[in-house]
Amino acid sequence: MTSLSLPDIPYDSWTNTRVTIHLILQIIGKTRLGLTARKNHWWFITLYVSPKGFSTFTIPVNGGMASLEIELDMMKHAVVITHSKKGEAQIQLQDGLSVAQFYKRFKAELSTLGLTPEFVGKPFDMGIDKPFDQLEEYHSYQWEDLHKFWQLMQWNNSIFQEFSGRFYGKTCPVHLYWHHMDLAVTRFSGKKLPPMDKSARISDRDAYSHEQISFGFWVGDDNVPEPAYYSYTYPSPEGIGQQPLTPKAASWVDANGSPMAFLRYEDVKTSDSPRQAVLDFLESAYQAGANLAGWKVGELTTPPLKEV
Repeated sequence: MTSLSLPDIPYDSWTNTRVTIHLILQIIGKTRLGLTARKNHWWFITLYVSPKGFSTFTIPVNGGMASLEIELDMMKHAVVITHSKKGEAQIQLQDGLSVAQFYKRFKAELSTLGLTPEFVGKPFDMGIDKPFDQLEEYHSYQWEDLHKFWQLMQWNNSIFQEFSGRFYGKTCPVHLYWHHMDLAVTRFSGKKLPPMDKSARISDRDAYSHEQISFGFWVGDDNVPEPAYYSYTYPSPEGIGQQPLTPKAASWVDANGSPMAFLRYEDVKTSDSPRQAVLDFLESAYQAGANLAGWKVGELTTPPLKEV
């Protein structure tokens, strides 16, 4: 993709659709959480960019004798539930279908498969207090905007995978965290951190158990109402906010009291080489955090195959 073909996704242009689809992705992600064996740092709850949309990929069910996949299918305009033994069910996503209606149909389809995953049936980290089965006010599906979002996430997915391949240490898959609807990949130094206080959320206590540098893209929120790339080092080393970032449009911003590297999507979109701009941003943010935190950068760099 070039700067001419990268899509426009203004934050305010698809608000109702964005929130509706975010809620549906949360329902799908929570279902994966309820059906999947635990894995470190919540890697067992995430979703993935797929050739059709956004997917759980394979979930073992029925004691491992069958498998399930749930996919938000951008081509069929539907959520598709595929069971290895019982076939496929689709829930069409059309304007007017509320999140509450979708949730009830979705749960019913899972029930016919003998699946009753347990999870908290309300949105997480979205500032919405009502449970899914009462959310009648969200029912918009602007598929043109959703296709732009998916196309951009495919492009970002390819960049993050390329960047991830440069690292020889522990790293997570490139995946979608449905609480903020951000695509992310995280690198770990291997150093375990002192446990957080028990007053911290369990989601944070498990996510931040080890020293890490995280990278991501998200479409914006009420605090930052525009799409952007980000990176943060945890724990944040002293002086990181004064380290250089590439490209020049990148900057350090405050994120809950710590510096976070930030690059506006609009600056990427209008650059001469958008892909290189993102790769340069990710690398500069990594070098800033890893060097100040004392990571063994050389040992953690993937060598060419001829050197293996």
